[in-house]
Amino acid sequence: MRLIEKIVAWFDLRLQLGAPIGDIAKHQVPRSSASWFYVFGSAALTVFILQIVTGILLALIYVPSAGEAWDSLQILNHNVALGWFIRALHGWGSNFMVAIVLIHMVQVFLFGAYKFPRELTWIVGVLLLLVTLGMAFTGQILRFDQDAYWGLGIGASIVSRVPLIGPWAVRLMLGGPIIAGVTLSRFFALHVFVIPGVLIAFVGVHLLMVLKLGVNEWPMPGRIVRRATYLQEYRELTHKDGVPFVPDAIWKDIVFAAFVLLSIALCAVYFGPFGPSGQPDPTIIQTAPSPDYFFLWLYALLSYLPPSAETPILLIGPAIAIVVLLGLPFFAGEGEKSWKRRPIAVLVILLLAVGLGALTHLGTYTPWSPVMNAWSSLPIPSAYLRGRTALERRGALVFQAKQCHNCHPR
Repeated sequence: MRLIEKIVAWFDLRLQLGAPIGDIAKHQVPRSSASWFYVFGSAALTVFILQIVTGILLALIYVPSAGEAWDSLQILNHNVALGWFIRALHGWGSNFMVAIVLIHMVQVFLFGAYKFPRELTWIVGVLLLLVTLGMAFTGQILRFDQDAYWGLGIGASIVSRVPLIGPWAVRLMLGGPIIAGVTLSRFFALHVFVIPGVLIAFVGVHLLMVLKLGVNEWPMPGRIVRRATYLQEYRELTHKDGVPFVPDAIWKDIVFAAFVLLSIALCAVYFGPFGPSGQPDPTIIQTAPSPDYFFLWLYALLSYLPPSAETPILLIGPAIAIVVLLGLPFFAGEGEKSWKRRPIAVLVILLLAVGLGALTHLGTYTPWSPVMNAWSSLPIPSAYLRGRTALERRGALVFQAKQCHNCHPR
């Protein structure tokens, strides 16, 4: 024991981290905030750490090559000890992370935690949600099976509809005019390096602001947020009725995080990893690509939209939603926090839950043939096709021939 203490003291003398860590552990939070309703942020962080660890293990075997990616996943599933389990942990961890981040944002919204002075905390949280969805999408593409191939085609079709920069953005996204080996390399770099780096940066800023501004107090009805008095009122609250984060609040975070990890492990054991399904073949255009559950609502929405409404809704709808989310604390930064006195906020959440839930359910069985040819009008130089595999050349011909049809049930 003395040896451990000496080692810790040796490092602390040089790193000077003991005092800051102690201050973080002992920082005061309102007693009402040491609640089971406040455990989702720490659970999301725990699952993110799980994703990093399992992602590193998978990257040791996975080959980001169009010709070898599918085979490397088969090797992980069948030839590497516990490889299937690591893949399943990573896949189910992604699903749980998206779900927990969404639940956390709903809780923050209903508890009014986006109001002054936590506007920037909310904005970073919105960006974290978008980046998390980006991680989920790029991870699905790395399976590079039939679903991933055509799912990427759908994504490229949506991107190509952006005015002015659409064709350029698709070439940047795919690494050329068609889905090829360089496409998988780009998505591997995004999924393993770029997006995790952005996530880590945002998580760091998010945690820093939570520590500096404190944990949002329980939204008592009648407790009004006013910019002139809130900070003083919050300091008085934590002084009179505050508890140290460690150990009074952290034990609930630990218990819930352990429950989430156990749930992920049980899902991994029972359901196994996601795919890969059949090898990608661009000549099979009569296919029904099935995205992961957090994109099923979009899958179903596109299935039932008339062709004339697809592009406006795809481009304008998400842009408006993001602007509203980012601007929310600026036009509703003061006033009542309690959801009991904010019926419109509760109604919005209920409508979104019912709508997205219904579309997600429909997406589990709605067959459709998506428009994949939005970028096929771009010229494909003959020099680009030289040196490509037969599969890639066939894919280019399929896209160029515009053999896919509208996004409607067959």
